[in-house]
Amino acid sequence: MKNPRRRLSRRSFLLALGAGGVAATAALVSRDGEKPAKKAEAVSGSKGYRLTEHVQKYYRTAKV
Repeated sequence: MKNPRRRLSRRSFLLALGAGGVAATAALVSRDGEKPAKKAEAVSGSKGYRLTEHVQKYYRTAKV
């Protein structure tokens, strides 16, 4: 071990680099989830059931 202080500095840099990558990935993932919701559309004049984007997505994924 020539210089333990230098080794700590390198470790700190690599730790910060890894943490920064994780934070950037988390920011991109959370940004994709923040889409503005469309207005709910009434289906055949009913007042209780609304065909929203969330419900349509479920229907698309539930197809067999």
